[in-house]
Amino acid sequence: MPKETPAAPEPTKRPSLFRATGTTLGWIMLFLGVSAVCGALVAGLMMPAAAVTETAVADGASALKTNLPNDVFSAPPAQMTRVLAADGSQIATLFDENRTRISLDQMSPNIKNAIVAIEDYRFYQHGGVDPQGIFRALVIDAGGGHQGASTLTQQYVTNMLNENLIAQGKDAQVVLNGQKGVEQKIQEMKLAIGLEEKYSKDQILAGYLNVVGFNANAYGIQAASQYFFSVDAKDLTLPQGALLAGLVNGPSLYDPTVHPEASKSRRDLVLDAMLQHGYINQQQHDDAVNTPVQLKVNPPKQGCAYASQAQYFCDYVLHQIENDPAYGATQDERDQKIMAGGLTIKTTLDPRLQGPAQSQVDATAGANPDKWGASLVTIEPGTGKVLSMAQNSRKLPDQGSGFVSDYNFNVDSSDAAGNSLGGVGGMQPGSTMKPVTLAAWLGEGKSTNQVVDASKRRYGINYPWKTTCHPVQGWFDSTVPQSSDLQNDEPNWYRPMTVREGIYQSINTATFASLAGLNDFCDVQRAADAIGLHLGSGNDQKIDLSTLGNILGSQNVAPLSMANAFATFAANGTYCAPISVTEVDDAQGNKIGGQTSSCQPGLKPDVAKAVTNVLQDVLTKGSGLLIPQKLGVPDAAKTGTNEYNNQTWVVGYTKGLATASFFGDPFNGGPTRLGRNITVNGKFYPAVDGAYIAGPQWATYMQGVVGLFDHGNFDAPPQNLISAPGPQPSKSK
Repeated sequence: MPKETPAAPEPTKRPSLFRATGTTLGWIMLFLGVSAVCGALVAGLMMPAAAVTETAVADGASALKTNLPNDVFSAPPAQMTRVLAADGSQIATLFDENRTRISLDQMSPNIKNAIVAIEDYRFYQHGGVDPQGIFRALVIDAGGGHQGASTLTQQYVTNMLNENLIAQGKDAQVVLNGQKGVEQKIQEMKLAIGLEEKYSKDQILAGYLNVVGFNANAYGIQAASQYFFSVDAKDLTLPQGALLAGLVNGPSLYDPTVHPEASKSRRDLVLDAMLQHGYINQQQHDDAVNTPVQLKVNPPKQGCAYASQAQYFCDYVLHQIENDPAYGATQDERDQKIMAGGLTIKTTLDPRLQGPAQSQVDATAGANPDKWGASLVTIEPGTGKVLSMAQNSRKLPDQGSGFVSDYNFNVDSSDAAGNSLGGVGGMQPGSTMKPVTLAAWLGEGKSTNQVVDASKRRYGINYPWKTTCHPVQGWFDSTVPQSSDLQNDEPNWYRPMTVREGIYQSINTATFASLAGLNDFCDVQRAADAIGLHLGSGNDQKIDLSTLGNILGSQNVAPLSMANAFATFAANGTYCAPISVTEVDDAQGNKIGGQTSSCQPGLKPDVAKAVTNVLQDVLTKGSGLLIPQKLGVPDAAKTGTNEYNNQTWVVGYTKGLATASFFGDPFNGGPTRLGRNITVNGKFYPAVDGAYIAGPQWATYMQGVVGLFDHGNFDAPPQNLISAPGPQPSKSK
C-alpha cells in the first residue's frame, strides 16, 4: 500500500535499552503475541503452544485487547526553545532536554549506517517487528545468554510513548526496556507494525535519531554531535558516527568522557558490525579502529544566565510568557511549554542598542568593589517596545565586570521568571517625578511661564488643599513635632519664579507652589495614572500621590516604568503599554502568541507637548547643564536624586527613544549607605547628584544610538500653555 508522507515524525527522550523479557516462557509468550498481532508476517513461523500454560495464553489474549494510544506522536518530544532579538540573533536557549530536530539529509551517512548496523541490521527488511530477531533472542535466552530483540521501529515507539508520559508530567510511569513485561512488549509491537504502515523507513530512522538519548546533556543526534565533537551531525566522521551509535545501548556505560576504554571497545564493535553488513570495507574499518577517540566536548549552556546578550531582559521576557494564560492554563503547563516545547520567542530587543547600553553601564562604575549599580532601559515612544535593558551586574561569577546579582534593576519586583528573584522593586525616582505635577498643572490650562511663590516652605496640617477625590496626607511644618519646613537643595531659591524655572532648576518649593495652585489636587494622581506610573512592587499598583512626601518621588518606581512614562511625553501623550515579545512560534513554526502594541490616549497632546518644551530647558539651562555630553539633536530630560544621594537618575528622550538611566544602590534607598564622600571610577564625589553619573551615562549612550530612530524636532505646544500675562520674574538666583 502507498505510504503517507506527513512531516517527519518528531524525536524523543530517555535513552532506550531494550532487553529480553527475561525468561524462556516470556519469550514464548512474546512470540505468540507477535503471531496474533502480525498475522501473515509470522504465520509460517508459528510454534506449537503445548508448552504454554493455559494461564499464559489467557494473559496473552488480554494483552491484545489492551487499549492503545490513538497516536503515538500526540506529544512531540521535548525540544529546545530559542529566545531571539528583533534582528533574529539568538539571545538564549532553554531546554529540559538538549535536542535540536534535523532532517535525515542533515545527518552523516556514517551515523545512519552505524545505528542500523549495530541496533537493527534487518531494519530495511522487516515490517516493524523482526521474527528472526525474536527467534535469535529466544535461543540465546534459553541457553542462558541475554539478547535483545527490539527493532529500531520498536525502540522509536517506546521512546515516543515515554515522551508522551513525560510531557504529561508522568515521569514516574516511564518504563525502561529491561523492565518491560509481556503485555507491554506486545503493545510496542502492535504500534511498531502500525508505524511501518504509515511512515517510510527513512522517516522512522530520522525520527529515531532525533529522539534517542546519547547523554544527559544530549538528546538526538544533532545535540550529541555538538556535545561530544562540536560538529553538526552532517559532518560526523566514521569513527565519530560509530562511537555515537554505540552510546545508545548504554549512555552511561559507554560515555567517552567517563569511560574512554569502554567507549572505544563499543565503538570498535560497531565498526565490526558495519564491516560485517557491508557498510564499510576492510580498509575503512581498520583505519577507523586505529583512530583514537578524540573528543571536543561542548557542554550546552542554557537559560538566561548564559544568554549571549541581555541576561536580565531574557528573564523579563520569560516572565511575560509564564504569566500569560494563552500559553497554558497553569504555571506548570506554561513552564513545560517554555522548557520543552521547542518555541521560538521573537522579542523587541534591538542589539544595535543593547550592545552600547551594556558597554556603557559596565564603564560607568568600572570594577566597582563597592557594588554600586548602574542601569539603562530604553522604550520606543508610540509602540511601547522595550529596545534595550542593561545593568552592570552579572548572573554568574566570572562573566565580566560588575558584580553577581540575580535581581533585575530595571523592572518591577513581580517581574520574575521561573526561579529568578525578579526585579528589585524599583528605586526612589526623586525629582524625575516633578513632571507629573507639571502635567497636572498644564492639564488645567495653566501656563508654564506663570509665576508661583516658591518662597513658601510651610504646608501645615490644615492647609486648604483643593481636592475632589481623597484627603491630602502629610505636611511640612517645623512648628509640628517630628516635622520640618519644605527644603530645597540650595538656600537661595526660596523666591517667586515661573513654573518652568521651578522644573528645569528642580526646585521643590516651586513644585509645591504649583501643587497648591491646582484647581484639584487629584489631577496629579490622574496625570500619573495616564502615563502608566505604578509602584515598583508591580501588578500595576498605583503610586499614592495623595501623600505630600510622594509628590517628590519617595515611593519606589522601576526604571522601565519611568522610561515608559517619559515615552508618553515623547509620543504627544499617547500611552503604550511596554511590550517585549513580538511573536511566539511552536516547534512546527505555527504562530501561537505574541504581544502587539497596546496604545491609548493618556495625556492631552498639547499638555504632553508643553511638558516636553519645559524638559528641553533642563538640558540647556537647568540641572542638566552639568551633563557635559550633548546629543546634538532635540532632546528633553529630567534629573532626579533621592534624599540620601544613593539613588540617582536621568530620564530623557528624543522623538524616537526614551531612556531611563540609573546610578546608585538599587537595593537600599535608606540612610545606611549614603551616596556621599564616595569614589566611583577613580573620581571622588562629596555627594552624588543625578547629573553627575547617571547623566553622562544617559547622554553617552544616547549619543551613540540616537541616529537609529527618529530624532527630529518635537511638536510645538500651543502658546496659551507657554506664555502668561504680566511681568516675568528675574532668572537670577
